[in-house]
This record gives sequence, C-alpha cells and structure tokens, in this order.
Amino acid sequence: MITIKNLTKKYGNLKAVDDVTFDVHTGEILGFLGPNGAGKTTTVRIITCYMLPSSGRVEVDGFNAFDHSLEVRKKIGYLPENAPLYSEMNVLDYLHFIMGLRDIPKDRFNQRASEISEICGLEDVIHRNIGELSKGYKQRVGLAQAMVHDPEILILDEPTSGLDPNQIVEIRNLIKELGKEKTVILCTHILPEVEATCGRVLIINQGKIVADGSPAELQSSFQGKARIYLELRTPDVDVIAKLLKIKHVEKAEPISTDETDLKKFALECAQGVDPRENIFHKAVENKWIILELRKEQASLEDVFRQLTTS
Repeated sequence: MITIKNLTKKYGNLKAVDDVTFDVHTGEILGFLGPNGAGKTTTVRIITCYMLPSSGRVEVDGFNAFDHSLEVRKKIGYLPENAPLYSEMNVLDYLHFIMGLRDIPKDRFNQRASEISEICGLEDVIHRNIGELSKGYKQRVGLAQAMVHDPEILILDEPTSGLDPNQIVEIRNLIKELGKEKTVILCTHILPEVEATCGRVLIINQGKIVADGSPAELQSSFQGKARIYLELRTPDVDVIAKLLKIKHVEKAEPISTDETDLKKFALECAQGVDPRENIFHKAVENKWIILELRKEQASLEDVFRQLTTS
C-alpha cells in the first residue's frame, strides 16, 4: 500500500530523515516509534503530502506522492498529535465541514455523520461545541475527522492521548478492527500501546531506521542472556549452590524476602537456552515447593532504549 524508497529530508546540513526505505502493506497495523527529533514526524508529513522531501520516492497505492498528491490525500486519513479542531463549532457542524472538504456528497452528510459518531463514540456530544468537550472527546472528534471519508490508510499520531483506561481499550479495539481492512500507521510513545495493537514495529533514530519487525521478534533479537525468576518455599540453606549445578545456569542472585523459608532468585543463563525443565527436576529432587518459575523477556521498552540511546 505504501512504498518509501531512499527518503531523505535535509534542513541545511541536518538530515532529519536519512535514506529511509520501507514498505507498509494493506491490513497491517504498523507502530512507528522514535524519540523526539528522530525523524518520525517529518517522515509522516512527507507521506501525507504536507512536506516535500529533499530526495527519494513515496508511492501510495501506486500513486507517486509528489506527482499525484491530491490522489494520495484522498486515500489517507491523518490525525496529528494536536487535532485540527475549531472550538466554536459544534461536533456535527464540524464533521459536515470536513465532509465538504473531502468532497462527500451533501445528501450523505447526515448518514455519514451518524455512522462515524457511532464508531467514535460521539453520539452524546454530537450537538455540543467542541470547545466545551473534554480532552478525551476532542481526541475522538479528531479521530472522526480522520476517518470521515473512509480512507484506505489511517495515520494516527498519539490517538489515545487524554483518554481514560476504558476509552483507551475501546480505541485499541477500533484500531484492530480497522486494521483488518485498512493500512494503519500508529505513531506513539506509549510502548504498551504498540505491544497491544501493532503487528509490526518500525523504530527510527537520528533519521535512520534502526529496527523493523514484530514486537516479539524485536524482543527476541535483543534479548541478552536468558533470565529466569524463581520463587521457592523451602528451609534448605544451600539452594544457591544447588542451583549453580544445574546445566546452563551461570548465576543465581538472591532477592531478599521477609520470610526465612521463602526464597526468591534471579537466575542468569546462557543465551538461547531454557533451563526451566532442569530447574523443575532439581526442585523435585530437593523437595522444594515452586511458587513461581518464569522466563523474563526483554521488553519493547528495553529494545527501544537500547536502540535510541547512545
């Protein structure tokens, strides 16, 4: 659906985007991540035809974004971080205004406004002025304007900003549903949001793409030595010595507890191995009661920090 080749944007001697190449496929929900100043917003503005690049190529559904920008804009719904709202207009008038800009026939205004207000949860505020709404409802109005023309591509910049936990879940579910039929690019700094919503993650830093893959793939790729959390109930005082005799267990760090017979450990093991079965057998052999045994994975936050901090 979207093809970006060797995209570069210069501001004087500064390369905000530096020879970036990637594709986004139909039905894909892509999490586009990067620290402030990494080039994320510049890339999005070029895709949405708000800005011209210094060099490179962007195609959206076969249309060159620079030669056929109007066709490209018709295919994209864009929710910037600060939604373009008019506080003196009520929600319905605002949606009608956006429909006019999007060349939706006037005889469809009311039907489409009803459809989009139901999707975005705006029925209760449809006749209220935007300036009177909470930040969460304003965000919903911004999402509605991005979707009102039923675009094939949605680019959402921090779409859950200002929403309460229940609303966040609703928007997540909506994005997942939209991703079954549309291409969605989700720009956010909320990494759990990406893990819950996106099937693929793209990380940009200092103008360059530094990671591309599913959240699970990235977490696996950047996992160092395997870490195992172990919690036991036993009066045994030689637990550490016995744990270190287990194959592949290289280190056992005790975690302090208030109970003498409750013992917690962080185990460090060789990369690419999983010694949990051996730990279980050792526990059975020594009559330890296992309360918890789990392998810890590198979080997406760990991956992000490793790739974007010097």
